[in-house]
Amino acid sequence: MSAHDPSQLRRHTERLVEAGIDVVRVVYPDLLGTDRARDVLIDHLPTACAHGLAFCRAVYHTTPRGDVVPVSGGLDAGLPDMLVRPDLDTLTPLPWEPGVASCLGDVVDARTGAPAPESPRDLLRTVLARCAEHGLRPVAGPELEYFLCEADPGAPGGLRRYSTATGVVYTAGLRADPDNHLLRTLRRLRDLGIGVTTGNHEFDGSQFEINLAHSDALDAADRAFRLKSAVKELARQEGRSATFMAKPFNDAGGSGFHLHLSCADAGSDGEGGGNAFDDPSGRYGLSTTALHAVAGLLAHAPALAALLNPTVNSYKRFGPDTLAPWLIDWGLDNRSAMVRVPPERGSGARLELRLGDASANPYLLIAATGAAALLGVLDGADPPAPLQGYGYDSAKSELLPMSLPAALDALEADTALTRVLGKEFVAAWLTYKRDEVSRFQQHVTDWELAEYADHL
Repeated sequence: MSAHDPSQLRRHTERLVEAGIDVVRVVYPDLLGTDRARDVLIDHLPTACAHGLAFCRAVYHTTPRGDVVPVSGGLDAGLPDMLVRPDLDTLTPLPWEPGVASCLGDVVDARTGAPAPESPRDLLRTVLARCAEHGLRPVAGPELEYFLCEADPGAPGGLRRYSTATGVVYTAGLRADPDNHLLRTLRRLRDLGIGVTTGNHEFDGSQFEINLAHSDALDAADRAFRLKSAVKELARQEGRSATFMAKPFNDAGGSGFHLHLSCADAGSDGEGGGNAFDDPSGRYGLSTTALHAVAGLLAHAPALAALLNPTVNSYKRFGPDTLAPWLIDWGLDNRSAMVRVPPERGSGARLELRLGDASANPYLLIAATGAAALLGVLDGADPPAPLQGYGYDSAKSELLPMSLPAALDALEADTALTRVLGKEFVAAWLTYKRDEVSRFQQHVTDWELAEYADHL
């Protein structure tokens, strides 16, 4: 539906007014996947749809601490405008904010009207269009973990875990969650209508996982983005903080963003047929398309890490015996592998990429994963034999990059992947992330003070 269609706009507006809604929050992701937004009074919604909401393009180049990184098209161009137009098809009331509905926004360059080069949502659309050219329609199911924290001025970073319960992996209820945070959050997310299915306490104290139903890749990314934003907002309402940081605590494991990926056979009308990854007569019950996709994920894994593990902190989640990836490998129903093939076949045949951590931007994670899988299909290569037994044997498989600089170098060197993702986007990402590395390398950490100050 075009946001410029007057009759459709009128119907949307009437529906909102009938529901007692007088404000529309137009939201879009920045490069990190953090929500940027503007509240629009409903009387101004037609103008916002027709002309767009002006934002400084450098919002894409702004660090979490508010500094602007000199990415091309931002500071050097005089901080020009970009326009964000409400995508009214994504309108949904916010259950925890009476009178407010939220919708996603589409970002365009104010001068050309073309999608902004840094727009994560449009990058995913570009990758999906490439997949469709080759008869594939990616279907994704995101799984996200996070820690719930409370303010504590005496704790590192000013945060401590909400609960220190141990031995409560894969549980629900008050034993692991004494204030029923998860149950309350699940119900609010259900009412938001983003396809939440289940939730449980995860491995470490105060760590939770919430799962989303699978759907077409763009819709899955939209819902994962809204999930992360909503969980953080709901935690704030509790006077707490939810963090999707990869590894926020030294004495706990990390938080993952596991992605279940399959592909439907795309017809000429773009609608899918059967599961393109299923083949009862194929090796392991998988089609050659699925095996080629596995090979593509393995081949491009070092570059993928730059987008799926996007922070300096991300690489502290990796390592042997962490149930996070360390090696570039795959296995059949093997959680110690980077790519796990769950046991379901038929319509449930899929791959689970366990590489990503929870700090990843959902749009970039799904776009990069889809691009690597597509390249594998086009290359027609087969993966090596699947991992047998418990992994983490570096004699069997190559290591993933162990730092953000190494991953960024791998992305820059992977010309096949960067062509699919777009040179302008990749250049912006590399500049933005290398600035993060530079700032970190100049920062004196608490560890350095504890290690050296009294001894040297």
